Amino acid sequence: MVMAKSAKLELNGQTYELPVVEGTEGQVGIDISHFYRKSGAVMLDAGYGNTASCKSAITYIDGDKGILRYRGIPIEQLAEKSTFVETAWLVIWGRLPTKEEAEHFSQQLTAHAAIHEDLRHHYEGFPAGAPPMAILSAMINALSCYHSDYLSIDEDAKFEGAAARLISQVRTLAAASYRKSIGAPMNYPRPDFKYCENFLHMMFSNPYDDYIPDPDVARALNLFLILHADHEQNCSTSTVRMVASSGANLFTSCASGVSALWGPLHGGANVAVIEMLENIRNSGISPREFLEKVKNRENHIRLMGFGHRVYKNFDPRSKILREAANKVLAKLHKKNDLLEIAQELSELALHDDYFVERRLYPNVDFYSGTLLRAIGIPTNMFTVLFAIGRIPGWIANWKENHADPDSKINRPRQIYIGKTQNDYIPRGER
Repeated sequence: MVMAKSAKLELNGQTYELPVVEGTEGQVGIDISHFYRKSGAVMLDAGYGNTASCKSAITYIDGDKGILRYRGIPIEQLAEKSTFVETAWLVIWGRLPTKEEAEHFSQQLTAHAAIHEDLRHHYEGFPAGAPPMAILSAMINALSCYHSDYLSIDEDAKFEGAAARLISQVRTLAAASYRKSIGAPMNYPRPDFKYCENFLHMMFSNPYDDYIPDPDVARALNLFLILHADHEQNCSTSTVRMVASSGANLFTSCASGVSALWGPLHGGANVAVIEMLENIRNSGISPREFLEKVKNRENHIRLMGFGHRVYKNFDPRSKILREAANKVLAKLHKKNDLLEIAQELSELALHDDYFVERRLYPNVDFYSGTLLRAIGIPTNMFTVLFAIGRIPGWIANWKENHADPDSKINRPRQIYIGKTQNDYIPRGER
């Protein structure tokens, strides 16, 4: 089939010819970037559900087929064969690293795991019980003050240094945020531990009791981070690109991503799944009875963790996480009633015409919470783990935006629906 090179739009008797752009996987887009200048009209797309904000070579998703690929490599292959550090390199630089590149990058992560000692004093300004996501966003911004030589990046080596520091130190900042929230002393990173093992050590070690991570637990966390490394132009990634378009530095741009991810409709979705499963358990109703309440819309009850803005088929990440959760629980000899409820809900919903007809399938959040709970991560840290995993994707999108010669500051239009001209009334006459 020969693809048309342009599309035509008629407005007020005038026909406008708009260029057609085709992606490498056949996705078709209509370029309307000059339409306002020619016609004076803007396109309205609330929530940007049908608007491509950029051209990107990082992640490909086919929601109808349940496909997710980083730089062309299927997520299933990365989950089986790769590590989070290697996947981070792939996402950021666009290819798998050589042995020498992987070793060098890993060495940089180890060398820069510790934060500046003065940064530890910043935690004293947060109240006890402060949300770890609030602390993390603020501390990433503060981190930029201690790496002022990376606020302006004009060469590849400098960018790699900034990326390595951010990927390495975000776990240190995150673990310290958790320790602060529970009033426990902060832990220093250990150079003999790998990426995930080091994070778990900084989370759970105590001065009188070193936490030695179980290899299977570390692998499960590694898998979780791989599956969250990037996911196209979601809310937080779009926020990072929006902020980056102003010329903002890498640290500030990623801090904005943390703030966007904090929203319960984005990064907090797996917390909502855990709360739903706990409510089912505590109420004593069966999963089947709960699904009937969902279908009857009783008290606005919703089935959390099902359906996705992009996927209209199985979220490929949910299948991988389900298997991982089962393996970890079996290895640790833990019986998890929440996972059992989740599995029964999944089986029932997948054979119920109500959910099948609406194409509601389990998404990544449906199993990620149960997996994190199984390896000991507290609920208020779920979204923080999401942020650690998503850092490579944010960095890659910042890099892509920064390197684009056609990049300009993002400035969406609006349709004004307020009052027409309205004269000022002096205070005594109101």
